[in-house]
Amino acid sequence: MYRVENKYNCSETEMYILQQRVETVLRPDSNESDPEGYSVMSLYFDDLKDSCLQETVDGVNLRDKYRIRIYNDSLDVIKLEVKSKKDSRILKRSKSITKEQMERLMRGECIEDTASTEDPATLFNIAIKTGGLRPRVVVAYERKAYIFGPGNVRITFDRNVRASDRVEDFGKSNISYDFLQECDKVLEVKYDEFIPDFLVQLLELGNMQQTAYSKYQLCREAYTIS
Repeated sequence: MYRVENKYNCSETEMYILQQRVETVLRPDSNESDPEGYSVMSLYFDDLKDSCLQETVDGVNLRDKYRIRIYNDSLDVIKLEVKSKKDSRILKRSKSITKEQMERLMRGECIEDTASTEDPATLFNIAIKTGGLRPRVVVAYERKAYIFGPGNVRITFDRNVRASDRVEDFGKSNISYDFLQECDKVLEVKYDEFIPDFLVQLLELGNMQQTAYSKYQLCREAYTIS
């Protein structure tokens, strides 16, 4: 199912106010083991033409992003994901892979797949064979997530967005990052068919604007734009 995904750039003050509001009515994501949230590290891939980056810059309505994601600097759980965007809606195909499979993909090699286009491994393999898909940038940040059952609503507060072009160091604890000078905080609101009115009102600050924020684009541009 495609889900709505709305993003908002926030100041630290706005993030604090909104998080205090949300905490009063929503429960934290049950996958969190720390009350402060968790860290996310993603290795993004692109083809030889940088099609994913260019389509994001151009605002193409139908586009895909390819990434490997881990949490809290641990390789215990490694997620292979293909995120498809259609207008303002998002479809994410995700599966767990092994460290060995991760390393093969990082070298530009294909891994086992089911031959189904619902399998992100199949989509990765196709992109490797047809476009030369390769690792391009590491994106990391801290996340605090809240959920609400009706509408399958998920609200996340992401802070300290940072980048590394040391893609070969993905998954290592000593990887070095460059912090974004601006736009390093973002609120994301995701839901299926509807979001309750009380949540819309809860997230209203008056001057906060929805944005086509892309962590991948910002972190790539940190190294491609002088």
